[in-house]
Amino acid sequence: MFERADTGVAPRIWEVGALCRAIADALEARFNPVAVRGEITGFSRASSGHCYFTLKDGNGQIRCAMFRRAAGVLDFTPRDGELVEVRGRLGVYEARGDLQLIVDSLQRAGQGALFEQFMRLKAQLEAEGLFDAARKRALPAMPRGIGVVTSPGAAALHDVVTALRRRVPHIPVVLVPALVQGAQAPASIAEALSKMYLLAQAGRALDGDLTLNAGASPAIDVILLVRGGGSIEDLWAFNDERVARAIVQSPVPLVSGVGHETDFTIADFCADLRAPTPTAAAELVAQPRAVWLGALDLLAQRLADGVQRQLDLRHQRLDQAAQRLGRPSGFVGRQQLRLSGLEQRLRHGLLLKTQRLTHAGQALQSHFPQIVQRSLVQRRERLERAALRLQLLDPRLVLQRGYALLTDAQGQPVTRPAQVRLGDAVHAQLAEGELDLTVSQRRLL
Repeated sequence: MFERADTGVAPRIWEVGALCRAIADALEARFNPVAVRGEITGFSRASSGHCYFTLKDGNGQIRCAMFRRAAGVLDFTPRDGELVEVRGRLGVYEARGDLQLIVDSLQRAGQGALFEQFMRLKAQLEAEGLFDAARKRALPAMPRGIGVVTSPGAAALHDVVTALRRRVPHIPVVLVPALVQGAQAPASIAEALSKMYLLAQAGRALDGDLTLNAGASPAIDVILLVRGGGSIEDLWAFNDERVARAIVQSPVPLVSGVGHETDFTIADFCADLRAPTPTAAAELVAQPRAVWLGALDLLAQRLADGVQRQLDLRHQRLDQAAQRLGRPSGFVGRQQLRLSGLEQRLRHGLLLKTQRLTHAGQALQSHFPQIVQRSLVQRRERLERAALRLQLLDPRLVLQRGYALLTDAQGQPVTRPAQVRLGDAVHAQLAEGELDLTVSQRRLL
């Protein structure tokens, strides 16, 4: 048993759990609710959704627990080293006897005043039409050059360049450096954007610009304004009115990739497109080269298939025409048969005329012998001359003298060298048989 030296009254002996509950009750009555400002360290989120971390400053630290219901309404992801303000209740975690702050709400330090400024500027610029969807432009599918505005030493630049070199190593990338944090950052960003706009308009490099890929004076078809994540204070330069008005002056589509996915700035609303991260911004403007090569292969195959279909169709039509036309020799043969038929009809007609004249002559001779005899002689002479002329017109007689009947591929008679060209196929009909020939020489008279 313990005794107090000053009074000699023995102190109360507590059960550990009871003492912890008594301390918790005293804290509840004395301090709660409590608001604390400090820097996060050791932040973790359990599978249950509860969050655990420590708040500290230069003089002390306190363990904190934020249960799932409160953590579920956070509009950002807390990170180690971030200065925050929390509201909650002090208590004692009896299982370990630790002093613990149960957090009901958490926000970045100073966020309230900055958020009010943000909302005022957002409302003003929105009323002026700077955020209108009608002024947003589509990104070029195949940019000839990509401009980047950021800090040369920023991790965001490394992420962007890595993504672009991986996806589109053939596209030149031009950096115009700018400060992305601090009091001088808004003016620096606006000036860098102006330089980039001149480059995009004139297609020529400016003094002090750094070309990261090969190729001098590339044509800039899209601009990336990027910065890595940070607190609201770190990103505040992108909530500046000067930067907003500079963004909407861009002559080419501009992509804003500032902070992390949960971060929103005025620059995001003014840009033609917002990307959740700098890497995502690079990927949005850089369709992988393999995709375009695959598309070209597909188009080439479609073109080849189309050409083949047209060739097949033309061949089919040619075959059908050839079937209707037939061989030139067949055409000549049909004409010869027709000529033979006409010759036979003519001979038969002459024979009938001769017989009739003979009968008529015999009848007349019995009445006018001399006159009939003289008339018969005249008519016989005329008939013999007609038969001779008919025989001379027989094409077979001409062919028997060594001549040939030439026809072209369409079956038309060839009478002049000008009707054919070198290499043309011609058909020769002889007195006995046929020949297929090719023109190797022409002599024009």
